[in-house]
Amino acid sequence: MSDVTGSESSTSPSADFTLPHKLVAEGIGTSFLLMAVVGSGILGVRLAEGNTAVALIANALSTAAALYALVEWLGPLSGAHFNPLVTIAFVIRGDLPARTGAAYVLVQLVGAVVGVGVANAMFAAPVFSFSVNDRSGFSNLLSEFVSTFGLLGAIWICSRLRPASVAGVVAAYIGGAFCFTATDFANPAVTIARAFTNSFAGIRPQDILGFIAAEVLGAAVAIIVFRWLLPVRNAD
Repeated sequence: MSDVTGSESSTSPSADFTLPHKLVAEGIGTSFLLMAVVGSGILGVRLAEGNTAVALIANALSTAAALYALVEWLGPLSGAHFNPLVTIAFVIRGDLPARTGAAYVLVQLVGAVVGVGVANAMFAAPVFSFSVNDRSGFSNLLSEFVSTFGLLGAIWICSRLRPASVAGVVAAYIGGAFCFTATDFANPAVTIARAFTNSFAGIRPQDILGFIAAEVLGAAVAIIVFRWLLPVRNAD
């Protein structure tokens, strides 16, 4: 799907690839994203020797760098959504058929869980173990709303007006949001998968529903606001 200027959007998969190609690329990308989030969190804590600020900075920088590389690497194949809410936004905008979007979401969920298991295994932790990391409370839910609103807004605008900038903008935004919000999950697949790692990046299973509700609300408000700011227009 081309943007309003006629150039190919970085978040829209190329028509040159079949659905299986796109799904495999989306699954690989989501898996590697979770490896980056969880793996850098584990290593950051081990190297920081109790300094949470150092661990957080390591986690943020590593995730941002990996995310930029993943979008550049796999974007031409699948659109590099790696996030059910991004996929749903592009279904709503008409960039992706609903059936394809549903398949993307399923692959993202599976890929995220696989990525967490691989990350745990790489650092000799149990492949899957439920997190005890308490992320309850209004401040965390507000953070999820804010981080998701900003992420969806950035993608909605940049994928239309500046598609070449999407990888850099998304990576920079996510890296920054690690530090200017209290949570920065902004992704239901990531939220669910991170319940399966009892590490720095984890979330207690009982906190998942609240996070997903805040993420969905943030995405919905972002779509309403940025659809008004940048309506979908037919090319002349």
